[in-house]
Amino acid sequence: MVSVRVHPALFDSLTLQPTIPSSSSILINGAGVFGLTAAIELRRRGWGVTVIDPGPIPRPEAASTDISKVVRADYGSDAGYTELGLKALDGWREWNQQWNETVYREDGFLVLTRDEPQRGSFEYDSHKTLTALGQSLGTIEPGWEQRFPSWKSNLYSHGYLNPRGGWAASGRAVELLARDARAAGVDIREHQTFGRFVERAAKVIGLRTESGETIHADFTLMATGAWTATLLPELRDVLWATGQPVVHFKVENPDDFRPPKFSVWAADIGTTGWYGFPSLADGTLKIANHGPGRPIHPDDPRTILPEEEERFRQFAATTFPALKNAPIVERRLCLYGDSFDGNFWIDHHPDRPGLVIATGDSGHAFKFAPVLGKVIADIVERKPHSLSERFAWRDPSQVSAESARFKE
Repeated sequence: MVSVRVHPALFDSLTLQPTIPSSSSILINGAGVFGLTAAIELRRRGWGVTVIDPGPIPRPEAASTDISKVVRADYGSDAGYTELGLKALDGWREWNQQWNETVYREDGFLVLTRDEPQRGSFEYDSHKTLTALGQSLGTIEPGWEQRFPSWKSNLYSHGYLNPRGGWAASGRAVELLARDARAAGVDIREHQTFGRFVERAAKVIGLRTESGETIHADFTLMATGAWTATLLPELRDVLWATGQPVVHFKVENPDDFRPPKFSVWAADIGTTGWYGFPSLADGTLKIANHGPGRPIHPDDPRTILPEEEERFRQFAATTFPALKNAPIVERRLCLYGDSFDGNFWIDHHPDRPGLVIATGDSGHAFKFAPVLGKVIADIVERKPHSLSERFAWRDPSQVSAESARFKE
């Protein structure tokens, strides 16, 4: 048995105290961006922190593990996420300096639509919200395709270019966050799978792994992404796993699909879900869809269906003439840990003292990695935070959704 020091005052009551001592200990299950950023921030605040994860870090099955993720502050009329996104952009720049490595590439975010944007659309509302916050956006004018020649001309005629946006090498970012966490004194244990909670007097005081190790802590944080509802069945009505297809094409002339000729893009994303990335140096070009996806158990095989692949091929050939016969080099089913309303789910469990949840990425959390740890740590410590109510335990009676996400 391995134990983390437990703050004695926390065993004196079955109810959580309004203020959580910074000398407390926490056990975090999950080493994605929720778990690792929370671990680093809580350790900085003086907590004793242990992190377990079932796989190597980055875990191949985790949503965070991929070649790239979009980093943007464009969130329609949602000022809360927009402002958080702008803070995250500053954080990504700081991380590049801290790591002495260009993990985040600010190549711009090209937002396109076939028709003139109308009030209520992702494109119109994003432009309005960003400009109101002082952001300078480039306009899409006739002949814009000359700057981005890989796009089929006259297909998209409206939109804007946001120079503050781009993409991050997501798998590499997770590697570096794990390195930073270890350097800060976080005890990270790979290949340790959650078995069950350990409880005393109706309070969660840690967990037991499948290998039989018991780890005690004042608080246990479940940062388990798409696996959350499987491990916590009481959340199945508000959280679930969704599979989203991702396809990597191989382009013959990578420079035609790289900056300054190509950037991260979204094409009628609010009504089609299509988005993608510049080519990597080896010619790998990633296209994905931010849409409804399909329900899946997180441990099921992650196979893209033939009809899904065909839909990607048709879109690619229609939108980028050079991709008409481009080979596919990888097919991936990316798992979202969806919440019913698209908002993150970060809160203390109301019926299980000692247990905290940090999940509900809903396919758009990774970009917030530089600010996510502070949000989670504030909620763990029950400190005031502008977004704590939005991410709190809530009734699924009012359903909303992120405006960039296509809904059938």
